[in-house]
Amino acid sequence: MFKIITTEAEKQDAFDIRKKVFVKEQGVPVENELDDYDAIATHIIGYNDNQQPFATARFRQYEQGVKIERVAIHPAFRKSGYGKKLMQFVEKSAAQQGYTKLILNAQLHAKLFYSSLGYNSVGDIFYEEEIKHVKMVKSI
Repeated sequence: MFKIITTEAEKQDAFDIRKKVFVKEQGVPVENELDDYDAIATHIIGYNDNQQPFATARFRQYEQGVKIERVAIHPAFRKSGYGKKLMQFVEKSAAQQGYTKLILNAQLHAKLFYSSLGYNSVGDIFYEEEIKHVKMVKSI
C-alpha cells in the first residue's frame, strides 16, 4: 500500500496528488508547491489494490529530526483511515533512518488529527500560503 518512492514515475504520481490537493483545492501556486526540497526529501506514495495512487508525503532532515511535509490524500480516498496509515508509515520510515524527533506544520483544520497521533502543538498559529498552520512535534 505505502512505499518509499524509488522511481521518477512514482515521484510524478506523488506530485500529481500534491497538485490536486494543494494547488487545485487549496490554491497554492504550483511553483511554491513543488520546491527545492523535493530533490533531497524522502518521498512516500500510497497505491490502492488497483495501483491507483491516492496518498503521498515527504520528510527531510530538520532541527535534529525530520520535518514531515506535503501530506496529502486524494479526495476520493479521504475519511477511510488512510491518513493515519500514511503517517504510521512515514513515522516508521523516519525511525528506520535513525530519527527520533518528528516535526510538521499542520494546517489548522488538521490539528486534531495530528494530536490524535501523538503530536503536540508548539508556538502560535501562523500562515503559510495564506493558510493557518501550527507547528507540531512528536518524539518516537
